Amino acid sequence: MRSFQLPTGPFCAAPPVPGDKSLSHRALVLAAMARGESRILNLAPGEDVAATSRALRSLGVEVGADEVSSPGVGGWVAPSGPIDCANSATTLRLLAGALAARPFRTTLVGDASLMARPMARLIGPLGALGAAVEVGARGRPPVTVGMGRLRGTEVEVPLPSAQVRSAVALAALQADGPTWLTSPPGFRDHTERWLEALGRGRRLGEGAFRVLPGPVPPASYHLPGDASAAAFLLAAAALRPGATATVRRVTLNPGRTGFLDILGAMGARVSQRVTGFVHGDPVGDVTVAGAALRGARVDGALTVRALDELPLVALLGAVAAGETAVGGAAELRVKESDRVETAVGLVRALGGSAEERVDGFVVQGGRRLRGGVVDAGGDHRLAMAAAVGAVACGEAVTVRGFDAVAVSWPGFGEALEALWS
Repeated sequence: MRSFQLPTGPFCAAPPVPGDKSLSHRALVLAAMARGESRILNLAPGEDVAATSRALRSLGVEVGADEVSSPGVGGWVAPSGPIDCANSATTLRLLAGALAARPFRTTLVGDASLMARPMARLIGPLGALGAAVEVGARGRPPVTVGMGRLRGTEVEVPLPSAQVRSAVALAALQADGPTWLTSPPGFRDHTERWLEALGRGRRLGEGAFRVLPGPVPPASYHLPGDASAAAFLLAAAALRPGATATVRRVTLNPGRTGFLDILGAMGARVSQRVTGFVHGDPVGDVTVAGAALRGARVDGALTVRALDELPLVALLGAVAAGETAVGGAAELRVKESDRVETAVGLVRALGGSAEERVDGFVVQGGRRLRGGVVDAGGDHRLAMAAAVGAVACGEAVTVRGFDAVAVSWPGFGEALEALWS
């Protein structure tokens, strides 16, 4: 449990943010699939990424502070038992793809939260390649894969899921012949951009990608800052008229910038500038200045592009004038918590008005929020959003289970309080 009583005045800050969590998982797995040594700078510090590092070590890969030395995916060894992916669905799903063609069976498990996450969505897309995938009761972990003879083919992923697409792409690298991968738009296409830069694929248009099988070359990955983590500090600026926050060299992948579009639609002043690329993936600087906010409607591809930040949208909507409605977000119900339920609970705990919908929520704004106690429900994103709630109400907010932030950003509380220093 931790309480936040934040200053009432504006601030002007350029806070550092940790390395990108999504890219950290991908860099580790691709480096482990490559034969030789790869370098990874600015790896994310949280427990999720640590779970990926531990998993790869159990397969015979050497993972250091900023280097990965591997025999290549063909030299991976069978682990001594099930691989514990802890709280990380990304670890489990990416490894399910990478392990699909190995000449041994591997079982992937996790903590209580991960063991309740949906994994049946892996069966069809990986099965189309010839992978043998088994999941537990009700389509949940454990997930067992391996000993598949994979063949290149056309694979349609029915959801715009970057994790499932990445699992398919990692498996398809080991197939006999190329694979054509399609899905609805809106997903973050980090994996595809990197594979294209590494010579192992080609983007063919919105939602379409061709995987070219073959060995992944060792590479150097200088990871940008995490846009999803930065969103919480940018939201703090948006909630405080006169405040400004700038984050530098964060990922600006189009699948990750939906929250910035929502902030702009709600009336915050937002600027972003691409300053470079990491293997074809854009990075750059973002500045958000606070202003009077208005309600917004979020649906379709925009929902997908802002999925991790939607609890923040609920909080912003509680302060904004008018109504904020989020739809097309049924995926929120199968995250670390039911984020529809917990986001609505966050708003109500601080004196706001919000209602659940089957695939989202509606928030009636314009109320003055008050301090209170928020239960994070074991969810790092809810814990972070609740802490930002102290900016919105100007009173103390106590977050039950705040230590869940260690999953993605152990130092988030200090970074939030440092905005005024």
